[in-house]
Amino acid sequence: MADGGPVDEAWLEQALAEAEESFIASSGPGGQNVNKVATAVQLRLNVFALRLQPQVFRRLKGLAGTRMTARGDIVLTARSHRTQDANRTEARERMAQLLRQAHVQPRQRKKSRLNRINKEKRIRGKKNRGAVKAARGKVDY
Repeated sequence: MADGGPVDEAWLEQALAEAEESFIASSGPGGQNVNKVATAVQLRLNVFALRLQPQVFRRLKGLAGTRMTARGDIVLTARSHRTQDANRTEARERMAQLLRQAHVQPRQRKKSRLNRINKEKRIRGKKNRGAVKAARGKVDY
């Protein structure tokens, strides 16, 4: 899979098939049902098993943040819906979105180039703004 290109959906489906899901008690909506049924889904995916390219792995690690464990597992919890199925769908979609984002290479920022006239104009504007702010001080009688 090429870096920066669109993610192959077949690869994405296989990656999500390797994810382990477990159901935990939810604190979200559900009324009295929330005390009886474990509707929240915890999705766990080991990124080392995906064999990602180094730059994609670095981006994924940055995107995942604290959701990534030291062992290389990304743990997502979905608990906003009342049913296991809806929470499972949401967790899988969020994991897929995270993997898609990691494969998109950010565009390089190009340094802006100002000519002499624009530099002088910018400095003049800054000086004027500074004078306006300086004039806002306490009035000395």
